[in-house]
Amino acid sequence: LRTAVSIFLLGTMGTAVVSFLFPSLEMGRGVLLFSTVGAFVVVAISRWLTSHLIDEDLLKKRVLVLGAGNRSLKIATRMRRRSDRRAFVLVGFLQQEGSQDLVTAHGAKVITTDDSLMEFCEKQRIDEIVVAVDERRRNREGPEPGLPVEELVSCRLRGIEICEVQAFIEREAGKVDVDLLQPSWMVFSDGFNTNSARGFNKRIFDIFAALVLLLFTWPIMLITAILIGAGSFFRDPIFYKQERVGLDGKPFDVIKFRSMRTDAEAAGAVWATDNDPRITRIGAFIRKTRIDELPQLMNVLRGEMSFVGPRPERPVFVGELAEKLPYYNERHKVKPGLTGWAQLCYPYGASVEDSKQNLQYDLYYLKNHSFLLDLIILLQTVEVVLVGEGAR
Repeated sequence: LRTAVSIFLLGTMGTAVVSFLFPSLEMGRGVLLFSTVGAFVVVAISRWLTSHLIDEDLLKKRVLVLGAGNRSLKIATRMRRRSDRRAFVLVGFLQQEGSQDLVTAHGAKVITTDDSLMEFCEKQRIDEIVVAVDERRRNREGPEPGLPVEELVSCRLRGIEICEVQAFIEREAGKVDVDLLQPSWMVFSDGFNTNSARGFNKRIFDIFAALVLLLFTWPIMLITAILIGAGSFFRDPIFYKQERVGLDGKPFDVIKFRSMRTDAEAAGAVWATDNDPRITRIGAFIRKTRIDELPQLMNVLRGEMSFVGPRPERPVFVGELAEKLPYYNERHKVKPGLTGWAQLCYPYGASVEDSKQNLQYDLYYLKNHSFLLDLIILLQTVEVVLVGEGAR
């Protein structure tokens, strides 16, 4: 499906651009058909071969986790599936003498050895060591051995990569684990690059993309407005305005097509749920297809939102979540977006725990946001809209 959609979209846009730039160019009627079919076959075969080669363990990095305690649990419990380990082979968890073992209960392989760390890594052909030791300082009176700095230096000088567990989870899972997060890490780590040039370029892209999308979707928006109005004989409003928290915590009114009954929040603000009874019949369809989000293009043009960014939340929920979740207000350092990394990586949630999971993906975007990442998110959003997954 991805291959067919991408070839259709790129083929259509490419043909349009070529025809516009070279109006005198003549193409036979079968050129587009044969090229599309040929491209589909070649790309499909290439994708099949690549996916099978990627799953071969011989091409993956061999990883050893140093530690078997609390910090190691993040890997043992959340990276158990083969799909979570697409880029590496987890050799096991190396338990230090005198340290606790908390990962065996979760099916993890715990390793003990009399060899030095360097010798063990050479025998097992380890490519990377993930440091997940609970207590790094050596306590002479306690059982914890601390961080084996000299052995890690020897491994590093022999070409073995050394990675801290926070950075490893960020790289492999695409999120920043807030349970492991420390202020010093945010201060000294790479990323979190926000400057005027980046903001200007993103603003230009937002305006251009919003105008282009409006040009193509205004008939859909017009039909949607008529259907929503006809559902109540034009007695109820077509659009729905709701206060959300934007850049630097400033409130703004987000504009959407009304998909719920007008008395949906008569008893106060509540989270949306699966099969929410407050949703109208036309509302269920426009939510599934994301048509209800299209009026937010006006928020983009007004500079209140961007195409890509964290999901804007309501002030009543922001206050509650900021009290319960550390670093929650950091997500307001960039403009909220129509779509975002968290929306793609985690299904829409209706609880504090779901908001915590979304926050971890929002922090990843805040740390790594770039034009390339925005482009990846937009392309994957097209797929989600076409398939219809993740909407509520």
